[in-house]
Amino acid sequence: MQLLRPLAGGEAAIVTELGGSALLDVAEAHVADLGGGLKVKRALPHAKRRSVGPFVFLDHFGPHRFPPLGGMDVRPHPHIGLATITWLFTGAVMHRDSLGCVQRIEPGEVNWMTAGGGIVHSERTPMDLRPQGSEVHGLQFWVGLPLEHEEVEPSFQHVGKADLAQVSMGDARGTLVVGSTLGAISPVRVYSPLVLAVFTLAAGGTAAIPSVAPERAIYIVSGQLSVAGASASSEVFGSGSLVLLREGVEARIRAHDALSFALIGGTPIGPRMLYWNFVSSGRERIERAKADWAAGRFPPVPGETEFIPLPER
Repeated sequence: MQLLRPLAGGEAAIVTELGGSALLDVAEAHVADLGGGLKVKRALPHAKRRSVGPFVFLDHFGPHRFPPLGGMDVRPHPHIGLATITWLFTGAVMHRDSLGCVQRIEPGEVNWMTAGGGIVHSERTPMDLRPQGSEVHGLQFWVGLPLEHEEVEPSFQHVGKADLAQVSMGDARGTLVVGSTLGAISPVRVYSPLVLAVFTLAAGGTAAIPSVAPERAIYIVSGQLSVAGASASSEVFGSGSLVLLREGVEARIRAHDALSFALIGGTPIGPRMLYWNFVSSGRERIERAKADWAAGRFPPVPGETEFIPLPER
């Protein structure tokens, strides 16, 4: 995969390659400041592994406490060629987009936004949480769309907590967010075979991660884990680590303390280019999207008057 946009301050880098077990590689997320003190751990893309299945981007934001009257204010910005997934552990975010969708998301719920040929959205702390201050903590993923769906009509899906399946792996308990695995299917409509599930595992607990997809990885949200068969010098990994697993090999993990992690994976969709918020299989399409945003040709978000300008680099 070719990366057109350098990530500010550098990219997450491969730490090592470990043989003799289900552990393939480990990458440490790069920390970036989004402004207002809100920092993210960016695990995808990175220098040697641009994607895991169709997942081309992974941001872990927070935990962050906003002061009274403060909040997250991600102004309207565009996307093409991808779908976004937002998953919260704490707090709430108000989504607004150029389709006219207005949707509050809270922990345990799913927002899946398909950009396709082009969409604009904003993400802000709801007004009712601002007077007293609030905390936000969550994950955002970008999923590249297959060639035949890159220019699909944009759409938005929200799925409530009660409609998501609870799944388990050994001692690990979690929620299947999108895709299918462990005998469950998420109601979120997707465009290629993939899986995203979020788990907790108590200290000392173990779990066997099945080979659910040709490419798969564990992102550690909090706590520490080890993978059976890894070398003793580097067997413990903590928050911000993206643990890449070998294809076709069951991975046995153990929690060293209270552990929270996301399992991602799927079928690769082929090389993709990334520039700012745009994902595409073709350079010309990205250049056209850049020109369209700079010229104001993307549809507006109703009720929003601000926007994020196209970056100079």
